[in-house]
Amino acid sequence: MATKIKAKTKAKGKNAVSSEAQLGKIFISASFNNTLVTVTNARGETLAWGSSGASGFKGTRKSTPYAATTAVEKVLGKAKNEHGVDEVEVYVKGPGPGRDAALRAIRATGVKISLIADVTPVPHNGPRPKKKRRV
Repeated sequence: MATKIKAKTKAKGKNAVSSEAQLGKIFISASFNNTLVTVTNARGETLAWGSSGASGFKGTRKSTPYAATTAVEKVLGKAKNEHGVDEVEVYVKGPGPGRDAALRAIRATGVKISLIADVTPVPHNGPRPKKKRRV
């Protein structure tokens, strides 16, 4: 009688890890004080995230381009190794100094960039400004 050999399967459900290469989305929020990086899959489920502060920078050093580069390298390395992300769409938001440095860091990691979009919110005139200060 032939015996069946079961192949090892990965966890099913929320923590399932796919072994094939996949498309990811990178969301970069660059403020004047910090740079936040989130890598998601195509459906928007977070695969990895980090920030300049989480990379070990404190105070004014968090807002430097070098800190943004370090944060992107750390997060993208985790997404590549654990989840097989090899092609990404990049969405950049905010006016901070980490914008350009983060894009350069993504290019340096060797993943294919299929889209770069600026999703910075722009007010269409917005609310009425405060009255002028009188001293």
